[in-house]
Amino acid sequence: MDTHNNARPASWPRTEEEALAEQGRLRALADLASAGPAPEDVRLVAGVDVSYATDSDALVAAAVVLDAASLEPVEIAVVEGSVTFPYVPGLLAFRELPSVLAALEKLTHTPQLLVCDGYGVAHPRRAGLAVHLGVLTGLACFGVAKTPFVFSHGEVGHERGAGAPLTSEEGEVVGRALRTRPGVKPVFVSVGHGIGLDNACAHTLRLTPRFRLPETTRWADRVSRERLRAAAPSA
Repeated sequence: MDTHNNARPASWPRTEEEALAEQGRLRALADLASAGPAPEDVRLVAGVDVSYATDSDALVAAAVVLDAASLEPVEIAVVEGSVTFPYVPGLLAFRELPSVLAALEKLTHTPQLLVCDGYGVAHPRRAGLAVHLGVLTGLACFGVAKTPFVFSHGEVGHERGAGAPLTSEEGEVVGRALRTRPGVKPVFVSVGHGIGLDNACAHTLRLTPRFRLPETTRWADRVSRERLRAAAPSA
């Protein structure tokens, strides 16, 4: 799929100051008003994830397209790369974006929805990875995270589908804590671009028929980890 559009920067940031400026630019371009596609309107959904080596700067990014009905893989793309941006809290997207976009560019199928293992507007500057990816690809995109990051939420019912607003200290709603399995810790859904929170949560439930995390995340994580292990030099 072609991820090149007018929102793509001429070059990737190399410093914290450049990344902050680029993050602000992308945040201003995010569509946070559209309801986006409902589950019944999506035939292909993609997940992305990145695995990092522990003893080097190597990384592997994976993009996996699933059939939205069966949740079986339709296409898998993998890119081996290296970390090109330092670890800076709040700017982690810039460690992953170049390789994730390269993996998406290798796909011959264009999904109607993109799901990432991370945050959208549930971010200190309301610009997590899902915001970046949605704007840069033009796809509806949201994030499903394992932790609430710096935000809080009220009591979440124990039944599947129960939820509670994820809020900032000022009371701004930035996402939703969502129970995908009865009695299991909730996940944290936040929109990135071109989709509303209700539809993002509906998609999350569709993508979690058996496990806490979406099948998009599970597949992309598995593929990236397996390739990283295969690429590691033998002892």
